[in-house]
Amino acid sequence: MKKLFMCFVLALGFIFVVSTAWAGGGGGPPKNMLKGVFVKVNKDRTADFKVDGTGEIKHLILSEHVDLEEIPLERKVLVSLITDEKTHEITNEVKSVSIMFMDLTPAKIIALLVVGLIGGLLSGFIGSGGAFVLTPSMMSLGAPGAVAVASNMCHKFPKAMVGAYKRWKYGQADIKLGLFMAATAIIGVQIGIQIQKYILNHWGNAGSNLYVSLMFVIVLVVVGIYVFLDAYKLAKGGKEAETTKIAKKLQSINLPPMIHFKTAGIKISAWFTIPVGIATGMLAATIAVGGFIGVPGLIYVIGASAMVASATELVIAFCMGMWGSIQWGLSGLIDIRLTLLILAASLIGVQLGALGTTYVKDYMIKIVMGSVMLIVAVSRGAKIPGYLADLGLRAPLDPSTASLLNSISFWALVAALGTAGIIISAAMIRGMLQARQGTN
Repeated sequence: MKKLFMCFVLALGFIFVVSTAWAGGGGGPPKNMLKGVFVKVNKDRTADFKVDGTGEIKHLILSEHVDLEEIPLERKVLVSLITDEKTHEITNEVKSVSIMFMDLTPAKIIALLVVGLIGGLLSGFIGSGGAFVLTPSMMSLGAPGAVAVASNMCHKFPKAMVGAYKRWKYGQADIKLGLFMAATAIIGVQIGIQIQKYILNHWGNAGSNLYVSLMFVIVLVVVGIYVFLDAYKLAKGGKEAETTKIAKKLQSINLPPMIHFKTAGIKISAWFTIPVGIATGMLAATIAVGGFIGVPGLIYVIGASAMVASATELVIAFCMGMWGSIQWGLSGLIDIRLTLLILAASLIGVQLGALGTTYVKDYMIKIVMGSVMLIVAVSRGAKIPGYLADLGLRAPLDPSTASLLNSISFWALVAALGTAGIIISAAMIRGMLQARQGTN
């Protein structure tokens, strides 16, 4: 066991050195992205831009795609510069301008607190971190995709730490399995950060918003349908969940090192945990969501029960959330206001969600996960036509169509939050009443 622990520590050290060198210690925004404020905008489509950190004044040219009236003065923005297709050199011509940190009105503050509370409920209940609700919510309230991802990841690790501790106290979290998965998830986080920076580098904030939304729709629909159908079969048949054929096959393959995970009750080659961990980390860094890959991966590939998988994922979320927060923080894309507001409410929600798992069966966790995934997919899907128009990949939307799609996105998100809150609360109350009757 001591040798195993030393190998794990050495692996983490190796990952740290390689990933720090690869990411440049986190660095700043991509090379063709400038972060700072406009101090002057001229009618001849030129502007003076003060670069954040250095205070250098750059003289920029505004392309025809930039609306002069929408450029804010003395407000922090992300500026995407055009790269010459022949020489591949970065020019001083502006392709797009995005406000980095949205205005926080009383209504938005209340909305963020509600979203954080329900996200915390989901995190404690299904172990996903609730990010597949939180990231779209922040984007719908006005946060750019990259800032929403970075801020969400920053709030994740302290919340996940509280949830993981609670679930461990209930005997549900497999710390050993979580640490093994986290080691490879950190590699995935580094890959994901590079993907997000590449997209920002080539297509700006509009490209980031489109990528985040597309990834949400694809993964949520595929995983959501599979999880929901599995949960429906279990609920209808009244049987407890069984280990999948894939998991049984992988557990039967003797490929050293074979690791026994006591709480999960499984023995499997450490090599089979690697792809699940990397996929979890990649999604966590690119769209701030890893749990809805990590939890199903632990259930259907590794062979853990839904209860143990949802608890163990919180251990993984803590490790990669802390790592990703350092990386995104060095890039200057975290809005600490969003992070603190969501964290304040979600710390309460995560404890209530963790408590709820002690009163429900495995299939109920899957029902909540699958239902919310499919509803959130509708919310993000409704935003895709607008992002395509922003990138010039389709004709601009007429005002009525844009308003309708925005309404669909908003109310689908409200429905997802309401569904999660109602199902979890009802299951918890019903379970508590049944437990009380059983003790009388």
